[in-house]
Amino acid sequence: MTPSDAPLRAAVFDMDGTLVDNMVFHNQAWVALARKLGLSLTAEDFQTRFAGRKNEEILPELLGRALDPEELQRLADEKEGHYRTLYRPHLKLHRGAEALLSRLRAAGIPVAIATAAPEGNRALVIDGLGLRPVFQRIVGAEEVSRGKPFPDIFLAAARGLGVDPSECLAFEDAILGVMSARDAGMPVVGITTTTTAVQLRQAGALWTLPDFTTFPPELEARLFGAGV
Repeated sequence: MTPSDAPLRAAVFDMDGTLVDNMVFHNQAWVALARKLGLSLTAEDFQTRFAGRKNEEILPELLGRALDPEELQRLADEKEGHYRTLYRPHLKLHRGAEALLSRLRAAGIPVAIATAAPEGNRALVIDGLGLRPVFQRIVGAEEVSRGKPFPDIFLAAARGLGVDPSECLAFEDAILGVMSARDAGMPVVGITTTTTAVQLRQAGALWTLPDFTTFPPELEARLFGAGV
């Protein structure tokens, strides 16, 4: 058996843009904050340069200067509050995610979330959709020193599940997130909610899918066993 057809024993999901198709609302909130600060930022700029990184990494780079903790927290809270107001009426899992999570549970495959989202945003999605009992491990940005594209958060998720990273299937929508999971040693599925299949494959995704409704046969076999 080669690594390319070895069984996969766990799954690690990014949250924003992956489990939920919400990045348009994040992008709108970031663009609004940038405009208020007199900066030029497009949704595409944010998605390519910043999606998956922590707020304390994004804001200093966006502003081009260091921020004291009070200013950093104030700007982050403003952006996240605006995002939650925009997204809350649209809260739902991405297509096929509920069925996939049910299949994984039935197959005894442990699952984790690895997300740069701050606690308030995690609560909106995870508790708002009743997902907390579904996941054996939820790793947030505050648990690692470096955000995506560094592999720290995916490595922490694998440790939390007690599974070697090479045996964890990662699901990501962002270029930096795919790079993070790839560098953690995980095979990656790129979900094309925010980024093209070509860009995700260039970043290291082995498969690209629009949602969770249908998997390629080889991925089905590695995750659920031959003949499933």
